[in-house]
Amino acid sequence: MESLSHKKKVVVMIALMTSMFFAAINQTLVGTAMPRIIATLGGMEYYSWVITIYMLTSTVATVLVGKLSDIYGRKPFLLSGIVIFMVGAFLTGLSTTIFEMITYRGIQGIGAGILMSCTSMAVGDLFAPRERAKWTGLMMAVFGFSSIIGPTLGGVMIDHMDWQWVFWAFLPLGVIAFVMIWRIFPKTAKAQAESIDYLGSLLLSLSLVALLIGFSWAGTKYAWGSIEIVSLFAAAILFAVLFVMVERKAKSPVMPLSLFKNKIVVNTSMSGFLMNAGMMGAMIYLPFFVQGVKGLSPTESGFVNMPMSIMMIVLSSLTGRWISKSGKYKHYAISGISFMVAGMLMMVIMDSIAMALASMCVFGIGIGLAMPVFTLAAQNSVPLDQLGVVTATSTLFRNLGGTIGIAVFGSVMNGVLTRNMEQAMAAGQGPDLSKIDPAQAEQLGTLMNPQILLNQPKLAEIEASLPEQLQQGFVQLMDMLRSVLSDTVSTVFMLGAGLLALGLILTLFLKEIPLRTAHKGAEKQEV
Repeated sequence: MESLSHKKKVVVMIALMTSMFFAAINQTLVGTAMPRIIATLGGMEYYSWVITIYMLTSTVATVLVGKLSDIYGRKPFLLSGIVIFMVGAFLTGLSTTIFEMITYRGIQGIGAGILMSCTSMAVGDLFAPRERAKWTGLMMAVFGFSSIIGPTLGGVMIDHMDWQWVFWAFLPLGVIAFVMIWRIFPKTAKAQAESIDYLGSLLLSLSLVALLIGFSWAGTKYAWGSIEIVSLFAAAILFAVLFVMVERKAKSPVMPLSLFKNKIVVNTSMSGFLMNAGMMGAMIYLPFFVQGVKGLSPTESGFVNMPMSIMMIVLSSLTGRWISKSGKYKHYAISGISFMVAGMLMMVIMDSIAMALASMCVFGIGIGLAMPVFTLAAQNSVPLDQLGVVTATSTLFRNLGGTIGIAVFGSVMNGVLTRNMEQAMAAGQGPDLSKIDPAQAEQLGTLMNPQILLNQPKLAEIEASLPEQLQQGFVQLMDMLRSVLSDTVSTVFMLGAGLLALGLILTLFLKEIPLRTAHKGAEKQEV
């Protein structure tokens, strides 16, 4: 597709950006609204699973579609990704229990994994690495734009509409994206017939599923050293070993092991893993501070996220142009992750909305500088016929980092929250229930869960319904819960900063190859 006219490429890019925006806006809408949705459906202990299942299925779909799209072309997978995503979104809005929501979000994640990875691959098909940097920055800006309006719009919708519309409102855009890809995206000749690595795909999927479920359940549903968790991790290792054995002999491996002889691919994959683990895992819990600790509504919470998205849009667009002009990218990655570490450390000590806004600005600058780099660097280091698998591999490790990060942070969140609650009660920070009428003490005791802080309308309703003699105890209890929640999310943010710092150290050792100005020549580069 590199031979297409510039005008035709621009038209195709508009179709791709529409598809990416459709997937991204649905994802960013959910973040702000999810605490209220979970509080409505119940199942706070499964909060991280709603996010984890989406990341898990999208991760598996991402890596499987890479090789297949190299063989059959991107178009059929772009179209199928849109359809699966729409079906998943529609069903999610029909959920009546947390378990139904988890199931349907898993379906939505499959479509998201196909759609988001194929758009990145298609940009690689259209442009050589040097020019690709500019368009990659613009694609990041599209995602950033969705991050601006998504959280705010999600907050407005959850405040003023039934929560189902968070998942249904943008389905018409999916139809538009489908028609645009169907009509505009060029057909590509099918590659020379290759055998499909079914066994390798199955073993890789089983290994990923066992690994991610193990991380999701560890420390929450089961203890880290329990037979269930140990068995899941053992299964993940076993399937991974079998996968490597199969890939060594496969004629057309789903993930060629030769990729991991490429130092740039290894470095960018691991750096992306750590960056997403620190970023996604910690950012999921920002609404807990804004809504739970500071008492802002979901709408107001969306505005707190806005500075990060604005900085991300501006910097990703500029970074793409700067990289395209110079052909150099390493110092942008180093600077970006440094800003992200600084922003996360600001979140650790934030005690006001003003501090939260400032940390979002710094964090957004870091995302804008760093995010366009890693996939671009990996793509630049391989020949064109491996574009799909290297993009899928790079995306796999980023998604894997985000998924594991969310799971680990969920475990840490629950564990630390329980410990902090016990310490606060032992220190006498809460109301002394022994001095209250037993019936009234039981009424207050039912509120001893920080989850209640995330549903302000219900909290106001409960407060209004309490008799006057319980009002002081209620205020004291809420103050204790807010203090406990604040200390807990600070621990989560500190862990996120640590993971980002590891990613920064690894990025210092990234080997930089100036971006090529044409698709040809990748085979000759030694990495």
